[in-house]
Amino acid sequence: MVDANLGRLLSNRYQLVELIGRGAMGRVYRAEDTLLGGVVAVKFLAQTLLNRKMRDRFKTEATTCAQLGQKSIHIVRVMDYGVNEEEVPFYVMEYLQGESLSDIINNQPMAVLRFLSLARQICLGLQCAHEGIRIDNQVCPVIHRDIKPSNILVSQDASLGELVKILDFGISKMLQADGAGTTSYMGTLAYSSPEQMEGKELDARSDIYSLGVMMYEMLTGKMPLQAETHSFGSWYKAHHFQPPRAFGVFNLTQKLPNGLEELVMRCLEKSPHDRPQSIHDVLKALTPLEQYYSGNRQLSKDIGERLAKEVSSGVRTVKPTPKSNDSSSSSEDVCRLSSWPKNKPIAQIVFPQILTSSQGKLATLWVMLQEEEIETLKAYRLYNKVYKNFLCSMAPHPMVLWLTAVYNRFHHIEKGPRWLRCYLDLKDPLGHEMLRLLSTQGEYQVLFFALEKPQNCAHVITVKLPMAQCNLMQEWVITSRNWHSIGEPTMSKNMLQAEFEKLKPKVSAELETQSTKSSLNLSDVER
Repeated sequence: MVDANLGRLLSNRYQLVELIGRGAMGRVYRAEDTLLGGVVAVKFLAQTLLNRKMRDRFKTEATTCAQLGQKSIHIVRVMDYGVNEEEVPFYVMEYLQGESLSDIINNQPMAVLRFLSLARQICLGLQCAHEGIRIDNQVCPVIHRDIKPSNILVSQDASLGELVKILDFGISKMLQADGAGTTSYMGTLAYSSPEQMEGKELDARSDIYSLGVMMYEMLTGKMPLQAETHSFGSWYKAHHFQPPRAFGVFNLTQKLPNGLEELVMRCLEKSPHDRPQSIHDVLKALTPLEQYYSGNRQLSKDIGERLAKEVSSGVRTVKPTPKSNDSSSSSEDVCRLSSWPKNKPIAQIVFPQILTSSQGKLATLWVMLQEEEIETLKAYRLYNKVYKNFLCSMAPHPMVLWLTAVYNRFHHIEKGPRWLRCYLDLKDPLGHEMLRLLSTQGEYQVLFFALEKPQNCAHVITVKLPMAQCNLMQEWVITSRNWHSIGEPTMSKNMLQAEFEKLKPKVSAELETQSTKSSLNLSDVER
């Protein structure tokens, strides 16, 4: 049967090309945006659900995803809403290509490192929803109510690798101060919390239970609970009275860290009070595990590369050291060979620069200061305290304020920290690439040049970035790629500058305190 929608032009803009999905709630088409170009997805409400209640719910879903999609790259982004000639509502969202998490699991356990990466991204999306959206000047947390593998899409991104998107907020619930309680069950039986099956008013802890079921399935390929039949009554009994199966009953090929097993089991507690109380608590438990496994994998890779070089060169024994130390040292060596650009003035300025070497690209920050200050930073480097931060504003124009502050009590005690500031315009190829390098490399080098001797680099400091900051910057990289600027870059710069002025006094005081404590500790060591 020929689909009459194919080829149709919606809102004089979206041309329907192909039916890519259908379900009880409606159909999804791949479409071309004839106004701005590119491919989008268009979702229609099913003809059988064209009553007022379902129309309102459909519009709420579009509104929710539109707001949440602007805040997180881990939630499908909605860009437009409308009604066609037959009065059937539709909304336009980003076109996603990838695999459903349910297809990826397919009864197979997932490697721990991959699990940690995907679970973190799912949590970031859920955290964004639970933080809420603004409705009638009130911030309302959004509870998804249907977290399960088929509502998680995993796509491939050129910058980040695997990128997670949470789909289908069709039965999500906004928590409002004057909102009425939930009086009927909605959800998916195998993933629903005990309180959800009772039709109670839900909070974030219900989504955490569903997340626990899904995480268990990701790690084992199996479900934590087994209902006698696929009926509401059987699943009600399982979720309320059946304890989750221990991880040890499965003959897993990989050993799971105890902390991870404990986290999943806590998420599966029957009482909401016994679970993690927020997604932030779940992320807090996942982050150190991901850092540990990522570090071990990198170290194993480095040792393998060293052994391969030894075999090819005939050398049999070399004591391996972690790459993190080697890479920073070699990067600093490359930076020390740099010369001040001829197109830059001899003045106290700060600017970002991508430095290309035989090792690849480096994210660097170049600064020119008086020689006396640089010599102090070199001579008393143990007293150097460095603050680093990145402030971002996507609207009206995608812009990042890159902040670095250096404080040394032997030079800055009267004037305060040396602030090194620059902006990264995320619609400019250089700014976009710089942020990508920062987020993937997890560090940057600050190159100091002396006003009195400007030709060669006088000093280099390597600044390490925490994983949480890198993950956030990766989100900005992705979000800015398809973000449409609605104002001048200077407007975003002014907003970020105002935020910096609020932050500045507190940071200055903290750096001074840290430097004083460090000085006292070093004095004790010297004695």
